[in-house]
Amino acid sequence: MFTKILIANRGEIACRVIATAHKMGIKTVAVYSEADKEARHVQLADEAVLIGPAASRESYLVADKIIAAAKATGAQAIHPGYGFLSENAEFSKRCEDEGIAFIGPRHFSIAAMGDKIESKKLAGAAGVNCIPGVNDAIETAEKAVEIANGIGYPVMIKASAGGGGKGLRVAFNDKEAFEGFTSCRNEARNSFGDDRVFIEKFVEEPRHIEIQVLGDSHGHVIYLNERECSIQRRHQKVIEEAPSPFISEATRKAMGEQAVQLAKAVKYQSAGTVEFVVGKDQSFYFLEMNTRLQVEHPVTEAITGLDLVEQMIRVAAGEKLSFTQAEVKRDGWAIECRINAEDPFRNFLPSTGRLVRFQTPKQTMFQGNTADLLGVRVDTGVQDGGEIPMFYDSMIAKLIVHGKDRLDAIAKMREALNGFVIRGISSNIPFQAALLAHPRFVSGDFNTGFIAEQYGKGFRAEDVPHEDHDFLAALAAFVRRKSRQRAASISGQLPGYDVKVGQDYAVVELGQGGHNRYVAVHVAELAGKHGEAHITVDGKSYAIVSNSRLNDIRIEGTCNGKPFTAQIERGTLKNPLALQVQHNGTRIEALVMSPRMAELHKLMPYKAPPDLSRFVLSPMPGLLVDVAVAVGQKVQAGERVAVIEAMKMENVLFAAQDGVVKKVVASKGESLTVDQMIVEFE
Repeated sequence: MFTKILIANRGEIACRVIATAHKMGIKTVAVYSEADKEARHVQLADEAVLIGPAASRESYLVADKIIAAAKATGAQAIHPGYGFLSENAEFSKRCEDEGIAFIGPRHFSIAAMGDKIESKKLAGAAGVNCIPGVNDAIETAEKAVEIANGIGYPVMIKASAGGGGKGLRVAFNDKEAFEGFTSCRNEARNSFGDDRVFIEKFVEEPRHIEIQVLGDSHGHVIYLNERECSIQRRHQKVIEEAPSPFISEATRKAMGEQAVQLAKAVKYQSAGTVEFVVGKDQSFYFLEMNTRLQVEHPVTEAITGLDLVEQMIRVAAGEKLSFTQAEVKRDGWAIECRINAEDPFRNFLPSTGRLVRFQTPKQTMFQGNTADLLGVRVDTGVQDGGEIPMFYDSMIAKLIVHGKDRLDAIAKMREALNGFVIRGISSNIPFQAALLAHPRFVSGDFNTGFIAEQYGKGFRAEDVPHEDHDFLAALAAFVRRKSRQRAASISGQLPGYDVKVGQDYAVVELGQGGHNRYVAVHVAELAGKHGEAHITVDGKSYAIVSNSRLNDIRIEGTCNGKPFTAQIERGTLKNPLALQVQHNGTRIEALVMSPRMAELHKLMPYKAPPDLSRFVLSPMPGLLVDVAVAVGQKVQAGERVAVIEAMKMENVLFAAQDGVVKKVVASKGESLTVDQMIVEFE
């Protein structure tokens, strides 16, 4: 067994590998870029080596620097995590040539499966069901359109070296095929240094279901059940679960056996994933094989009780698998939510900056520990006060729950999301909460088009209906009453000017465009019982009990005997005196005041925001990679104006209306802040 390994990665996966290595008594070496010098993985490792500037192509993607760091620190093996160099056959071979063990598959297996065109041919030869398409690299957009017409729309345009939703488009007509081909090539060139693109038939109403395989260097390969990954937004997985609520035992067995056939055909050793697209009739076709650990591996760990990182390390050290296919368990139900640094209410634009507050829900399951299950686990690479840089992926944490069955897991996940505190940047937690409450998700009736169908016009606050909206007003009044009680108890107040607690309040929910909701609330605290109150809102009664303190960002207690966790923040962008109350994905901003003050508040004039329609503003922090217009140019609504790159994704800005360009304020290559002006129209 190794005594020291280097982790050639960053963020939560680096922290995940460190946890298992330490459990096994193995020392760890972290590598980091200049942007990550304060990162959590650097602090957790036994040693850390600086490998270059912030940009990944100058640090985490430079094999020479990583090999040099391994040699300098005496690391006998390298774990690549996922992303970066994890599926780079040359890097795997280079490690082998340098006498360093690669904790992953052999270079020839990566090469065989890493090329999506060649992997399709191999899969077909190994007896795996394959999807109709053209498996040769396409040179021009015109040729792409011609091929797409030959296969029949819809088609999927994919970069051969792609992954993680990068370099992938679905086209339903010639225009989309032409533009999708160009975008795929550009994204693939920038992300992977390989711009080859191919086209295949897009299966309608498809599910994305993948099989986890595990092989050793002695020829043994087994499959560890499946993961359901159909809840995707723009081909990026959002929620994953194991097992799948859709497939039958017969389909599970057939998919697992085909995955094993493919792995054996390429002499696969280590953990890997064979991805399938599954039709509504349970017909399934090979998509690709990921020759690395998957982001969503914790759900498999929860239902099987296996530590996949430990298995990878043991296989790399030459050990045989210690269990057979028949011994693989499938206990309970696990769900993972990817917590991303993005604003769901602004079309999921990346959100970077400092984590002013970062508190995870209480954990009862931990990385590297598969003994304690049926609980909550958080995999993250960040911490309170940490920075979310714009150079890397938007995922900041993974929230994993394990329940007795699917409904138990959903309930646990909803409660865990309520207790996940992220401040300073926006996160997709409200969106996750809405998905988990959606009747179609709860019933298991969904496919990969679910999010596009349900939230085709974007995600809005009203898409997160609360089952009892008045509870939020009651909670705001409860917290405000507690604050008034504390103020009233302070000694030395002038007679006649002391703080009166009172029982009648008005909760003013601040709405868009000055459309506020006014609710009369009565609060009666039970005599001699602090932290306990009966609150009446619009004829409904709420008995709230909570010992949470006023400065707690999270409030826990019971309402009418049922436990709850909610978040309360004082001071919002709309009003520094308002309370922000968040529960089950719904967020309100409310002022709690006396009834008389509420009457006066209704008389306050509404100040409309300034008209910004003449400007194109940066909707997020990022790098301005292209300005497509010039001064004096006539631009039509919907025409491309600029391209911003952030968190490895290109975001195109279009003109909202017809106009003539008056000024181009920002220049190509400039780092932009949120709402920074790029172009002004006359």
